[in-house]
Amino acid sequence: MSTDKETIDALNAHAPRFIALLGGRIVSVDKKQRTCRFEFNIGTDFCHSVDIVQGGFVTAMLDAAMSHAMFAESGAHLQSVSSLEIKTSFLEPTRAGKLTVIGKVMKSSYKTAFLEGHIYNADGALTATASSVAKLVRPK
Repeated sequence: MSTDKETIDALNAHAPRFIALLGGRIVSVDKKQRTCRFEFNIGTDFCHSVDIVQGGFVTAMLDAAMSHAMFAESGAHLQSVSSLEIKTSFLEPTRAGKLTVIGKVMKSSYKTAFLEGHIYNADGALTATASSVAKLVRPK
């Protein structure tokens, strides 16, 4: 069994390129709570209306945190986590800058997972949430 630091290092090393483009990295995992915490420092290149992050990028950050929570829990036992459905709720504008995004595994089986995600701004205000159903693909 790997340590949390080894898990974080491995997940960050294999993260898709878009996460780095959005200024993101995994900063913690909690296997007991089934969570993965990202920090994003998102620039205004991903915004409309000056500094409001476009909704697709908000959903992408939530999706990344949710799927990585599943990867953190499963270790090398997963090949991919493919979203079957994502529902995003925009509670208030998510503005460019430092964001904390937490993904959580609510329930999982061999082939399916139910996931949740939350975005908090630098002041700690919750700006968006998501829930997802994902297909789990395991190595052959």
